[in-house]
Amino acid sequence: MKAIKKYHTKPAPRKHRVSIMLNDSEMRALERYCDQYTVKNRSRLIRETLMRNILKRFDKDSPTLFD
Repeated sequence: MKAIKKYHTKPAPRKHRVSIMLNDSEMRALERYCDQYTVKNRSRLIRETLMRNILKRFDKDSPTLFD
């Protein structure tokens, strides 16, 4: 049986900066989460969490065939 080649695509360069502000309790919660789950890259965590939420909402709001 032949091995299946996996093609890796280069990630698109991130050119757009987004800045957010957190209050003290939000920052403490973020820091606690990162410490508890040994998150090494907070930007990645926030980006993936945000995009997961956005895509879930798009999926939920999209029209279906039998609406």
